[in-house]
Amino acid sequence: MAGRGMPGAPPPRPIPLKDRSSIVFVEKGQLDVLDGAFVLVDAAGVRMHIPVGGLACIMLEPGARVSHAAVALAARAGTLLIWTGEAGVRLYAAGQPGGARSDKLLWQCRLALEPDARLRIVRRMFQIRFGEAAPERRSVDQLRGIEGVRVRTIYQGLARQFGIEWKRRDYDPEQWTASDVPNRCLSAATACLYGLTEAAVIAAGYAPALGFLHTGKPLSFVYDIADLYKFETVVPEAFRIAGQYAKGKLRGADPVRETRIACRDAFRRTNILGKLIPGIEDVLLAGGLPRPEAPENAVGPAFPDPIPSGDDGMRG
Repeated sequence: MAGRGMPGAPPPRPIPLKDRSSIVFVEKGQLDVLDGAFVLVDAAGVRMHIPVGGLACIMLEPGARVSHAAVALAARAGTLLIWTGEAGVRLYAAGQPGGARSDKLLWQCRLALEPDARLRIVRRMFQIRFGEAAPERRSVDQLRGIEGVRVRTIYQGLARQFGIEWKRRDYDPEQWTASDVPNRCLSAATACLYGLTEAAVIAAGYAPALGFLHTGKPLSFVYDIADLYKFETVVPEAFRIAGQYAKGKLRGADPVRETRIACRDAFRRTNILGKLIPGIEDVLLAGGLPRPEAPENAVGPAFPDPIPSGDDGMRG
């Protein structure tokens, strides 16, 4: 009815991203708000409560349906909803737990459009990722090529370590089961990290599409930031699970599901949620350009937003 708020208890105020749990995958059920709580209801009517305010994002796989009240509550709680394909390897749509901030968007755009600043940022990302300074007098395209060679070398090393037959990175999101087990595990693992990173990028007030090393894709900046952490979190876990499957140690368990569980544990162990937003700031500061200041004649909002209790950009 018009004029009425959401039923039940008031929505929780946003919890800072660093204090949240990472991700939850949902399939074959109806997400709704019942008695003020965020719940998943299965075909038999059984409710499973989900602590929406304590999660960074919820990955919605085929078979999941979402009510308007559930989407509204997730937005107010600052939890990103991501509609994905099977195993999370295709992104169809995403909600917005906070929103871009104009000062940060302008800064990000200026850094991306200034060639020298962009190169400094890419060099900083290279240093964080590989623990050494990037080679001198190299362009962004040349650094991208060097990075690709090093990544392939790391994959080959992990395959030998865990006893996996590794040919190359190869998967088709249109034919998920056509890929071999190591590639499926790696795709599922990186999908987990990308979802988490997208939640951090949006919560911090930046644009996911405006990348520096990766360009031209809806999640280019997400890939930039996620790549800084994937070799200390999800990639080793994917190869480890694939190695256990190859040796027959999973006892019939689904390797993709086991990979997700391993990634969840790796996120908690490495405190990835506490690193993502500071990592974004660290990378962008390497560009060496100050944030733009509002002009003197700028008109403020007619109805100022309350000071949020969560990260930048989160509602509440």
